[in-house]
Amino acid sequence: MRANSRSLEFESFRSYRNFMSNGTDGDPLENARETFVHSWGALGSSWGISRTMAMLHALLLISDEPLSTDEVMDELGVSRGNANTNLRELVGWGLVRKVVRKGERREYFEADKDVWTMFCTVARERKRRELEPALAVLEGCRDQTKGLRSAKAKAFHGQISELAEFVATANGILDRLAASDQSKVIPAVLKWLK
Repeated sequence: MRANSRSLEFESFRSYRNFMSNGTDGDPLENARETFVHSWGALGSSWGISRTMAMLHALLLISDEPLSTDEVMDELGVSRGNANTNLRELVGWGLVRKVVRKGERREYFEADKDVWTMFCTVARERKRRELEPALAVLEGCRDQTKGLRSAKAKAFHGQISELAEFVATANGILDRLAASDQSKVIPAVLKWLK
């Protein structure tokens, strides 16, 4: 999988469909791998991570062997600085780990391929980066307006309290979900959805 002029984020379904119909080199596996890496990258911003970080994660997720920084750079067509920054970030998130090869000075990286573990890791990290700070702001605003008597202040306090309660509930759900055993959660969710 080599970076080329089409290695840009898919801006629309039309560009994705166009990419799929044109392919890269006629190799169906290589086309599917490239489509996965670039699509995962396009989805990354929805998850709160950069496109490059998501593409790098996707590449490591589908790689049979751990990859070096140079291999990542070559596959994705990114700079050494960009590759190093995003690899460090993925290691920090717990989605990727360093692998030591005997007799090698280079660092190699591999992704945790367990989907449930990956989901729980992303959920925990997003909770820490997004929900917890939002909850702190909401609780602070709620505390500042507690006891104010004007109609405007009461309306504000009520709305903020409702938002804080919702975010606290979501925070608790993510805590429980991330700590749960997959074999118990999936059947319960499927039953609840029926």
